[in-house]
Amino acid sequence: MKLFLITKVVPFLLQLFVRFIYFTSKKEFHHPKINDKESFIVAFWHGELLMQPFNYQKLKPSGRVSAMISEHKDGEAITKTVEYLGIGSIRGSSTRGGAKALIGALKELKNNNDIAITPDGPKGPRHSVADGIVAISKKSNARILIFNCKANKYWQFNSWDKFIVPKPFGKLEFFIQEPLDISSLDVQEAKELIREKMLVNAMK
Repeated sequence: MKLFLITKVVPFLLQLFVRFIYFTSKKEFHHPKINDKESFIVAFWHGELLMQPFNYQKLKPSGRVSAMISEHKDGEAITKTVEYLGIGSIRGSSTRGGAKALIGALKELKNNNDIAITPDGPKGPRHSVADGIVAISKKSNARILIFNCKANKYWQFNSWDKFIVPKPFGKLEFFIQEPLDISSLDVQEAKELIREKMLVNAMK
């Protein structure tokens, strides 16, 4: 019964609530011009992930994106919720199933799809950048699109990622920066640059 609630009932109710927030909010999009045929690595902070499916759909209405989600059982509810919102999933993270996730991500990019990753997930520290996003970008030659979402009214959890839940009837600002190419940088330089760019429009 508990598994049914986690994998079916909770995700269905959660995606309805997320849609309600989105449709009752004023929205402003700050997006670059991109080539719809190019495959990208989409990056956003773990604490800002809730509204990012809408950010992606606005940028690429007919695009396909799969999010890298932890193989931990807690990831199951997230997986089902984002599926309702049109986002596929690649199970695995830096702490669980990393090699499988890397292979899955490279396969998606090779098939001209996009992937999404939270560089500070699944356990933080908050606003840190793990090696995974750099490895995927260098192996695939895919550029990185940095996503942020700012809410003027929100609840903030007392969790490691300070998870943000926008309140209904507020304002949402969606940001996507120009595609980032890290091919000429070493791993540490790339991580520092990604973090710097991701913090420009981040929620505090």
